[in-house]
Amino acid sequence: MYGFEALTFNIHGGYLEAIVRGHRSGLLTTSDYNNLCQCETLDDIKMHLSATEYGPYLQNEPSPLHTTTIVEKCTLKLVDDYKHMLCQATEPLSTFLEYITYGHMIDNVVLIVTGTLHERDVQELLEKCHPLGMFDSIATLAVAQNMRELYRLVLVDTPLAPYFSECITSEDLDDMNIEIMRNTLYKAYLEDFYRFCQKLGGATAEIMSDLLAFEADRRAVNITINSIGTELTRDDRRKLYSNFGLFYPYGHEELAVCEDIDQVRAVMEKYPPYQSIFAKLSYGESQMLDKAFYEEEVKRHCLAFEQQFHYAVFFAYMRLREQEIRNLMWISECVAQNQKSRVHDSVVFIF
Repeated sequence: MYGFEALTFNIHGGYLEAIVRGHRSGLLTTSDYNNLCQCETLDDIKMHLSATEYGPYLQNEPSPLHTTTIVEKCTLKLVDDYKHMLCQATEPLSTFLEYITYGHMIDNVVLIVTGTLHERDVQELLEKCHPLGMFDSIATLAVAQNMRELYRLVLVDTPLAPYFSECITSEDLDDMNIEIMRNTLYKAYLEDFYRFCQKLGGATAEIMSDLLAFEADRRAVNITINSIGTELTRDDRRKLYSNFGLFYPYGHEELAVCEDIDQVRAVMEKYPPYQSIFAKLSYGESQMLDKAFYEEEVKRHCLAFEQQFHYAVFFAYMRLREQEIRNLMWISECVAQNQKSRVHDSVVFIF
């Protein structure tokens, strides 16, 4: 029952909640980002990061550094934090933590399948996969020719198996089918995660409902914008929207018939929480929409730490750390390519 978590939460979850709040305090601050944006070389970035939690991961890297090395080592920090928490967790927190990685599994599956379609080397593709989304049979994904084979040969033994029921067809894999597969899987995953959080009840259900609803709404907007001008029909588009969130069900009906970005904007502006996102953008502009969504997401995840005795802090921490790694990748790329003037374009400040 909501309000009574304080009585029993700390028996199993107290230690890990303290750990995750400690990790949160190690996230980079605005002054860190301002210093990183002043760096002239990647070695300067490494030197600045040596005073942060990333220090031990980068200290033995020789010069010259590459952006991929910095991102890889920072991701390793995230993976180590996650594995430590997973090892210490008991049910239902351990299942909750596993759910967080399913999104990365879906991305990895799509990456391998798309790469194989374009005749890329499997080993090269595996190196690009996110370490949190790895599973034993991932390398054998390359042999599948259609969705049915993909499921029967590889994915039947993974946690993604239940999500595949909606996208098993005998059609050959091509770019369009793969993108539809990705969005169908994500829809099934988000709905499943949402149901699981509702079952947990209490503050976890309340806060995670809000965070997952935002994720579902963002995906609905992105699907709409990306499918404008393609052969995807309105009914197909509607099928890819998750069955929960602020837009469900009336907003989905309106999004399904949108023909341009300004129509999408008109739909979103009917929903007060999303008015501020489009207030930052001029009409017809969609390039900065991703950044506006990321800023809103970061704000919501930071607010998750304002309450105690719930699991949403673990989800929020993982997402904030992933945003931090995206920021570091952007800053490193700008420095490496001598594009210092663009360094603030995609950095989303967390604190």
